[in-house]
Amino acid sequence: MFSLALMMAGVSGLAQAASCGDKPVFLSFDTGHMGVAPLVAETLRRYDAKVTFFLANEPTLTGGATLDEQWAPWWRARVAEGHDFGSHTWDHDIWMADLPTGNFKMKRMAGKAKPVLHEMTPRQYCEDLRKPAQRFREMTGQAMAPLFRAPSGKTSEALIAAAKACGFTHVGWSAAGYLGDDLPDKAASNEVLLQRALRDIRPGDVLIAHLGIWSRQQAWAPEVLDPLMRGLKAKGMCFAPLREHPVYGPLVRGAAPAHPASAS
Repeated sequence: MFSLALMMAGVSGLAQAASCGDKPVFLSFDTGHMGVAPLVAETLRRYDAKVTFFLANEPTLTGGATLDEQWAPWWRARVAEGHDFGSHTWDHDIWMADLPTGNFKMKRMAGKAKPVLHEMTPRQYCEDLRKPAQRFREMTGQAMAPLFRAPSGKTSEALIAAAKACGFTHVGWSAAGYLGDDLPDKAASNEVLLQRALRDIRPGDVLIAHLGIWSRQQAWAPEVLDPLMRGLKAKGMCFAPLREHPVYGPLVRGAAPAHPASAS
């Protein structure tokens, strides 16, 4: 597995001054079952926070998918609010191994469906990265940033190179930025997750959470999200999108401009 520590080298320290202040943190959300998505959006508005969403076409609690027409207005509203967006692959395929053929062993795992092992060529992986961007433009009129987050954060040098060849740069997260909302309840209570995050997060860190986790019964949002944002703000930190990140910002700002569709 490609080292997250190596990938984030020079990234998790103090970032260049962002428009939200001189102590930014870069909160990001991967898609999930979307059950908490309205609550997340409300919380972000309350703290005037700009974040980055990584989109996959995952199953939702209502039996649809995160990128279907039901959720198109929700994504348009987030565009109107000024958030950033990247790919999380279309089918939420998790890298398992590089194969001698140059292909990748993958595990398709989303929602409550049984995981399926399969093989992908580098070209197929690129298409899996492009599809969320294409669908996002259809829904919003907005160009997605050329950034992606591999499901579960699992990558290899070969996978990173394949994505780079078709224009995508991987975004991991800082060690302290793993917020643990996808952990089983027995592994860590919400209070433990909250106190650990408040203790360890530093300006410049990239944080990761999800828009709903199937396996966790103890709701992470709002029990952790609201007090976490309040606590970090009390420490003088602010919430910036990746367009203000010293490494990823030039890539986001260089994305082709588009006129977003009207929010609803």
